[in-house]
Amino acid sequence: MNWNSSILELAGKRKPAKSLSKLFESGITTLQDLLWIFPLRMQRAPSLTDFSKLKTNQIFLGQGEVISLKFTPAFGKKGKNRVQLFNATCVVKDLHSKTYLNLKWFNTYPNLKTQLSVNQNFTFMGSVSEFNGACQIVNPKINPNLLPADSLLIEYPTLHSISGVHIKNIIDKIPSHVWDSTLIMNHFGMSFNPSDLALNESFKILHGKGKLNKDSLQLARNRLIYQEFFDNQLQILARKLKHKKLTAPLLKIGNQTLSKMMELFPYELTDDQAKVVKHIRSDLKSGVPMMRMVQGDVGCGKTTVALIASLIAIKNNSQVALMCPTEALAIQHAETFIKLLGESVNISLLVGGTKAKDKKNIYERLRQGEIDLIIGTHALIQKNIVFKNLNLAIIDEQHKFGVEQRQKLFKKGDGVHVLIMTATPIPRTLQLTQYGDLDISTIRVMPSGRKGVKTRIVTAKTYEKYLSFVKTRMSLGEQIYIVVPAIEESESLDLKNVNTLMHTYQTYFPEYTIVALHGQLKSSEKQNIMERFSNGNIDLLISTTVIEVGINVLNSSVISIYNPDRFGLSSLHQLRGRVGRGEKTGFCFLITEDNISQDSMKRIKVIENSNDGFEIAQADLQNRGQGDLFGSSQAGHASNYKIANILDDFEVFEKVTQDIEKLKIEQTEKLNNLLLELVEDTKVSTTI
Repeated sequence: MNWNSSILELAGKRKPAKSLSKLFESGITTLQDLLWIFPLRMQRAPSLTDFSKLKTNQIFLGQGEVISLKFTPAFGKKGKNRVQLFNATCVVKDLHSKTYLNLKWFNTYPNLKTQLSVNQNFTFMGSVSEFNGACQIVNPKINPNLLPADSLLIEYPTLHSISGVHIKNIIDKIPSHVWDSTLIMNHFGMSFNPSDLALNESFKILHGKGKLNKDSLQLARNRLIYQEFFDNQLQILARKLKHKKLTAPLLKIGNQTLSKMMELFPYELTDDQAKVVKHIRSDLKSGVPMMRMVQGDVGCGKTTVALIASLIAIKNNSQVALMCPTEALAIQHAETFIKLLGESVNISLLVGGTKAKDKKNIYERLRQGEIDLIIGTHALIQKNIVFKNLNLAIIDEQHKFGVEQRQKLFKKGDGVHVLIMTATPIPRTLQLTQYGDLDISTIRVMPSGRKGVKTRIVTAKTYEKYLSFVKTRMSLGEQIYIVVPAIEESESLDLKNVNTLMHTYQTYFPEYTIVALHGQLKSSEKQNIMERFSNGNIDLLISTTVIEVGINVLNSSVISIYNPDRFGLSSLHQLRGRVGRGEKTGFCFLITEDNISQDSMKRIKVIENSNDGFEIAQADLQNRGQGDLFGSSQAGHASNYKIANILDDFEVFEKVTQDIEKLKIEQTEKLNNLLLELVEDTKVSTTI
């Protein structure tokens, strides 16, 4: 048995346990895979201690007297028979002081009643947590077998619904001779060791199998953090190499043709926009599929760049698809493009609300190549959409789509050039680790003539003053957005929030037209409301975050966001970008509740004090973590690291990048051979 052996071999000649089989089915197939399941906590077996020594996230061994017991029925299944279970709460008093502690059990069996009674003394052990400012222990062991003082208590996480206890039992079955054997991660056969520890020794320490002290733990962690970052960077290099082996049509235009394109716009491009157009032209004529992300703050002019890229493709007899996350944004883009291009380009719009007859016509025209540019939502990735010659795919607000959704669009052509756009700037740390295989262009300079946005936090004390300001702006003919946080998986509660505010504002401003936009409206109704707002027929629009992306109504000057602490900073910045897009100054109000925590207030003050999307994105990354910045549902953005964290371990990451640069110079051939080997690995795919 070795590190590449199947975990099922741990069962020997017996049938593998259910937990072992379930781990195997979930993708943890080798002993090496098991190594990356790290303990939640590890500590020396505690000695009997009084309650004053309680520390959260530590395992505690105590003895006390039962003061009160409460059992609440719960129900669960065991086998074919339904067994009555209990939730239990026990208040325990320290035998040596007047200190009390809550012990709680969830879904416990009836025999707990027979083990405990009021006025009884007993011993218990478990992990200390905090609830409502007080310490508690959930599901403690009663009268546990005491371990020798030098023993380790190791607690593993629940994984794929397999308890930590079962995980520990499986890892403990790895034979000692395997733990002592040399370990080479994946098949690279190389690494730059930042410590004196071998890989197998590092894993032994972190699983409690080796020499354990504060220094050895840190050395072991750094060794494995280095390995994760090293593997990540090689994967990125391999993806780039794999991509360069692909071919794509050459889409070229001359400088004279480009100059004529520029005449379509009633404004001059900023220096940043011109630079990005230069990058795109170079990509499109390279013969390799473009894989470029254009990032820039809200309103910086990314749409103009996308339009120029589209025209270059169309001039080369290619079709272009522009996919947007919402119907409102798709409709807005279509209106903008048609207004600028007129009848010189065949443009069609395809959204969920498109009539069946019109959809059928669009499908046929796409197939025949009669449509140059199709703008739409997820409707573009349906199976019955067939292009004659799709050579450029553009994704707007790419973080609103999952990886699979994006790839479905790219696969509708052969060697499709890809341009993805985001108004959520990517912090440098994520650029290096999660988007390192993309070419990234940045637009920082805003178009001239924009007044920008002033942001203020509104509390109960300033709420009346805020309402007076809103009324003043409406009296000047300006329009207002009111945003309430969406409540996941509950459109009815979203509707309640929207309707409650609707009633409030109608009471305050009965003379103005106030309309609500929410998830329970039909697509056609939403579209009608947005058209009325765009045409100036609605004074105040109350909505959930459906307006976050791309809505452009220049007459709207105020956006008020309720419960801003429920939003990420990047989302707040996106929402704020709906106003101040023209010659009128925009105003953003963050309306808070009285009981907002100090941490939440500190967080939203970042929005009040800064208009720099890059600075805000970095703060959001630090607050929410690398896996949550774009939303946990967006596959391809969550962190895949088991132990490394790009924020906490950036020094180790920089050491990795330096070492890989050395490799490129000193061991070029060996590195290239490793990358070629990785390219053949089916697991290596593109980020986008």
